[in-house]
Order: sequence, then C-alpha cells, then structure tokens
Amino acid sequence: MLKSGDRIGIVCCSNGQKRSAYGEIKRLETILLKMGLQVSFSDCIYEKQNGFGKSAGERARALMDFYRDRSIKGIFDISGGDIANGILPYLDYDVIAESGKIFWGYSDLTTVVNAIYAKTGKPSILYQIRNLLCGHVGGEETHSGKERINHFRNTVINGSNDLFRIHYDFLQREEMRGIVIGGNIRCFLKLAGTGFMPDLEGKILLLESYHGSAPQIETYLRQLQQLGAFEKAAGILLGTFTQMEAEKCFPTVETLILEAAGTDLPIAVTKDIGHGGDSKAIMIGEKLPPSL
Repeated sequence: MLKSGDRIGIVCCSNGQKRSAYGEIKRLETILLKMGLQVSFSDCIYEKQNGFGKSAGERARALMDFYRDRSIKGIFDISGGDIANGILPYLDYDVIAESGKIFWGYSDLTTVVNAIYAKTGKPSILYQIRNLLCGHVGGEETHSGKERINHFRNTVINGSNDLFRIHYDFLQREEMRGIVIGGNIRCFLKLAGTGFMPDLEGKILLLESYHGSAPQIETYLRQLQQLGAFEKAAGILLGTFTQMEAEKCFPTVETLILEAAGTDLPIAVTKDIGHGGDSKAIMIGEKLPPSL
C-alpha cells in the first residue's frame, strides 16, 4: 500500500483529542517515522471543550485536503467517540473515489468507512493506528508491542497480510462468502435511513462493540432485524464485545444474535477484530478473507 518515504495524513473526524494526549500522539509520530513514513497532521486534531474541536464542515475540509494533496499517500484517523457522522454530507465522494487513497479508522469511524464504500464502491480499513502505542511498559516495548508494530510495517510497507490475518470459528453453518460491511454496531446504525448506509444484500455484516451491556446490544440487534439486515445479509461476523465480555454478561452476545438472526444465516465469531489494542484490521468493502 505504501513505501518507505511516503507521507501519510493523520486526521480526527470524530471527537477531538484531549491536549493531555499530545505526548502519545508525538510518540505515535516517532514510531511511524522510524518505519520510514513521513507524517502530516490535520489542523483538527485537538478538542476545545467536551470532545468538540472544529465544526463538522471544518473536519470534513481537513480530510478532503489530504485527499486532494498528491503528496499524501494514505489517511489514518486517530479518533473515536460520537460525532464522525457529522462530516458525511460535506465530503466530496468523487474526489475520494478518484484519489486511490485508503482511509483507516475504527469505532465511530465505522460511519466514514461504510459511507465511503456506499458512495464510491471503494474499500476502507477498519483499524486504529493508535494500537501501535499499545504494548509498552515503563517506556519500553514489550514483545507484543514489537510484534504489533512489525505486523503493521510488514503489511503497510512490505506488502504482507500480517495485519489482515484473522481467525474465526463458525457459530452457525460452516461457510459464508461476501463483501464485508459494518464495524461498531452502535455507530453503524447511525447510517440507518440515510444515503450513506451500504446495501446489505449479500454482504457479510461485521459487528463489534466497546460499550454496551446485554440490553443495549439486544436493542441494536433488534434494530438490525427490523431493518431486514438478517434477511439480506450473506452472513454475520461477530468481533469482540468488550463490555459484555468483561462483565460476563448474560445472555451472551452469541445467544442474542442467534435469537435475532434466526437459524439459517451463517454466523462466525472472531477475537481478532474489535477495540482491543491487539485487534487486527479488516477491509470494509472487500471480500471476507479465509480464516487462518
């Protein structure tokens, strides 16, 4: 995707970063520079108050500046939160489609990566580049931290599939094929009823979550059911559901999805996609890769 010496753009399309995160962001820049990547930051990185920094239009302009800048070869979002969907009407999808650049983001950026696919047919990547900061103890990289950085470098610069190699097991049925859409379940549902929602027909619907106990996840799954998602989709891939798993919630997400989706739809589960610092990447708008 990239080569040593390429310049990448760093944006915040969702909640602005706190000023206290400045040191971490500089450390991320150092990691990327050591890989041989040059880094440009947008002017919409930090919040002013309560997660809000610049307006939705200004955040969209900052993103489009990187799409139009020929020196920028890839775009990575380091944010998450609640407000990314505000930029969607302000984006120029023709420019995005013609640029050939890949957008990387996760969580609330589920709205952006799916809108890009819906409007352009081009893929984006569900991944948080700040995962490269995980795996440090007392300022020293742990083995897992070094491995995480190596996976990123090998994939982004050396052309391997390290970051995209995921393992999943089937909960129901034994096979599914299709283009992957979705991501964070709460954020994906922000697109419901808008022109930014991808067509669900024949797709693999990826679902994961950070916050949310069983009743909240039940609500989201029932909304998907009422949208006809489980009748249209070719399968479901469940990533991690962080709060539910940490609190050992019952019913489990597996029980909830089986009740909402019925017995006919292929359903698989993976620990490799979600909000954990060790989470890998998956292409939104590309075919589901085979399991390891």
